[in-house]
Amino acid sequence: MPYRSPVAEIRFILDQVVPLAPLAATEMFAEATGDTVEAILTEAGRLCDEVMAPLNRNGDLTPARLENGVVRSSPGFKEGYQAIAEGGWVAIAAPQEFGGMGLPQTLCVAVNDMMSGACLSLQLNPLLTQGQIEALEHHASDEIKALYLPKLISGEWSGTMNLTEPQAGSDVGALRTKAEPQGDGTYAVTGQKIFISWGDSDVTENICHLVLARLPDAAPGTKGISLFMVPKFIPDANGNPGVANSLKVVSLEHKMGLHGSPTCVMAFDGATGWMVGEPGKGMAAMFTMMNNARLAVGVQGIGIAEGAYQKALEYAQDRVQFAPIIEHADVRRMLAEMKAEVFAARSIAMACAVALDMGRATGNADWAARSALLTPIAKAYGTDIGMWVAEQGVQVHGGMGFIEETGAAQFYRDVRVTAIYEGTNGIQAMDLVGRKMMDQGRAAFRLLQEVEDEAKAARAILPDLAEDVWAAAETLREATEVMLAQGMQDRFAGAVPYLRAFARVLGAYYHLRAAIAEGADSARAKLAAVYIRRLLPQYAAALVEAREGAEGLYALSVEDLSA
Repeated sequence: MPYRSPVAEIRFILDQVVPLAPLAATEMFAEATGDTVEAILTEAGRLCDEVMAPLNRNGDLTPARLENGVVRSSPGFKEGYQAIAEGGWVAIAAPQEFGGMGLPQTLCVAVNDMMSGACLSLQLNPLLTQGQIEALEHHASDEIKALYLPKLISGEWSGTMNLTEPQAGSDVGALRTKAEPQGDGTYAVTGQKIFISWGDSDVTENICHLVLARLPDAAPGTKGISLFMVPKFIPDANGNPGVANSLKVVSLEHKMGLHGSPTCVMAFDGATGWMVGEPGKGMAAMFTMMNNARLAVGVQGIGIAEGAYQKALEYAQDRVQFAPIIEHADVRRMLAEMKAEVFAARSIAMACAVALDMGRATGNADWAARSALLTPIAKAYGTDIGMWVAEQGVQVHGGMGFIEETGAAQFYRDVRVTAIYEGTNGIQAMDLVGRKMMDQGRAAFRLLQEVEDEAKAARAILPDLAEDVWAAAETLREATEVMLAQGMQDRFAGAVPYLRAFARVLGAYYHLRAAIAEGADSARAKLAAVYIRRLLPQYAAALVEAREGAEGLYALSVEDLSA
């Protein structure tokens, strides 16, 4: 059975669990009506199922390759990308004045979810372009916007982000790439960047690199970093690709997965670039793209989980061992928990996207704070679940899951990097307990209050499930208060289990909402019971670890760890 985009599932979430209707009631997103949402999801689902999904194995078995200094894409990827661009799928949330649809980011997130499940290697290309569009929209000069945004939005050109260097991974402030003023408003950019997804390809006519670099005599650390647009081909007077810029692909990384996505080592040798934003404000500008990418990467994990679950379900129905293995209790457990986890992670990601859009549409600071709070949770939980579901998918297949020809292992290999790039999941957790709690937990407490209030109201319909959700939210509130009283080192030591506990509570909350929407005897209520009774209790153990602090970790010396 081929991959089927979860159109109905996403529509249910946006109708009943994290409603999109309030967005359509705003002036900014008045066009996001139910009919529009249905048309977008249906047509995107058709593209994913009929065009992208058949390319997934091509990318794995026939990777992108570097040939005479040019990256050649996997078979069918160029045609697949052209279908994405011609369908306007790069442009869903892009500004209308430059050719975009101007629809909510939530719809872009939903489409990227389906595309990720169909072919993550190819989906990475438009995803990066979408992030660059947002960064340019907020920070670039009018001249740069006028030149680059129409081409990026149409899909004629694609975008990348160039942060990482061999000596500077998560410590971006240690980067050494330099930018020298050339006296004509341009800069000569020199340095090497690594791990650049889709840093080169033959699927678009130009590739636009956003590059972090230092001006001469810039301050050390992140305060001295500026951002530059460095295209592969310098646009001519008519805005078309002109002469080649002084940059090249040194090599392609040999990766565990995502073979169809060319990950490049890029060398810039006095390449011509234009500053985006103000001097020394490069990290602020790049964070616009990175925050967009963090939610998007969480959704990549969810999309892969969907694909892995579908494949495992099909195999369990077809494989007979005494009986179809789906009849065995442990296989049934794995499949039920996989499905429950995918729903929870998808709902959290959609809640983050809706909050982001509501913040933009209303200017309400509470919505902005909620989207900021949910972003690290959506990224970390979505990718953790992607890895877990993909791993369980291999287990459902048994020995055949270890055989590459079945395709089960590809999901795990492809998704594994999502917990690493755009900020490791540990960094996401530290962001949650650090920067996102600088408001003394107000955004977190507001969200938990909503969970508790709705759980109280649900006691009349689903008393046992509602009570469990209420108790978990109340315990998480108390743990948050304890955490806020801790020093930052202790917070960081418990950050990952704290984020995991928060995600567990939110996942239970959204399952409870789904069960209420369809009734106590519905399939949704049965799935909610799986999540709330079997998976939600894990929050308690996570909070025990979260409260433990750092002392015990540092009681172990380096010598102790090496013994």
